[in-house]
Amino acid sequence: MVKKDKGMSGKQKAALLLISLGPEVSASIYKQLNEEEIERLTLEISGVKKVESSVKEEIIEEFHTIALAQDYISQGGIGYAKTVLEKALGKDHAQAIINRLTSSLQVRPFDFARQADPSQILNFIQNEHPQTIALILSYLDAEQAGLILSSLPQEAQADIARRIATMDSTSPEVISEIEAVLERKLSSTVTQDYTETGGVDAVVQVLNGVDRSTEKTILDALEIQDPELAEEIRKRMFVFEDVVTLDNRSIQRIVRDCENEDLILSLKVSSEEVKDVLFRNMSQRMAESFQEEMEIMGPVRLRDVEEAQSRIVAIIRRLEDSGEIIIARGGGDDIIV
Repeated sequence: MVKKDKGMSGKQKAALLLISLGPEVSASIYKQLNEEEIERLTLEISGVKKVESSVKEEIIEEFHTIALAQDYISQGGIGYAKTVLEKALGKDHAQAIINRLTSSLQVRPFDFARQADPSQILNFIQNEHPQTIALILSYLDAEQAGLILSSLPQEAQADIARRIATMDSTSPEVISEIEAVLERKLSSTVTQDYTETGGVDAVVQVLNGVDRSTEKTILDALEIQDPELAEEIRKRMFVFEDVVTLDNRSIQRIVRDCENEDLILSLKVSSEEVKDVLFRNMSQRMAESFQEEMEIMGPVRLRDVEEAQSRIVAIIRRLEDSGEIIIARGGGDDIIV
């Protein structure tokens, strides 16, 4: 019989938790584990003959408390979680839970900032060095970062976007120093590991969150500073699959302007959602013709598909630049009436 044991390992507790939750819940949890974890837990479970009801209750209560703590952390960081738990459980118990979580939990740098209002963050960072601003923005949610970037002086926007795109890994010492500037106003915890952030994907996400005017200003400036980088960003700003986000009128215009061969080749490997959206915005005869062509086409080269999709995206960008279609982005200018 398994009895209370303060020295019980985490693996033993996990096994007892699964036993306590029952086979159906345990089976659903197993689906989230890898083979090695399943094997270890199964061996541990197989060695348990009987469990005291008090032990079951204690382990379930411990699991529930830790789950709540993790939820509090996601809401407002470790500082917030600690405050809530102290009020509910007392200082010592709360500290023990936080210590247990932080021993294995990697809290991403600037976690506190992702809970803050963009205008607050802007007030804190607008006078910082561009590299410092770039680092902070690269850790924020894309929508937050886009709003902040749009609010910075135009002459600084392209430079900061370029710094985000070319950023690699940053040491914990540097991150710690930068976090300390904001720590006076908002609670935070520094993750003591090397963290990779930034890159072209990061700046694309940020630019997708800004208004069209800001995006154009930044890309035009980058075109002068670093043409290759500007072109790479443009390619990733809108991909062929994003056509599903456009309104019907815009899709119909795109279908008219694109070569049929490019559309057929692109649709050959597209998702059902993309096919459905495009077929709905064609005449019935055209849609049936496309479907027949796709069926008899046979295998296609990935490079040919990518080139066809790139030509379609180029047409979409041209139509947007001329104001003939609208691609929704962050900012009030994208409200369609």
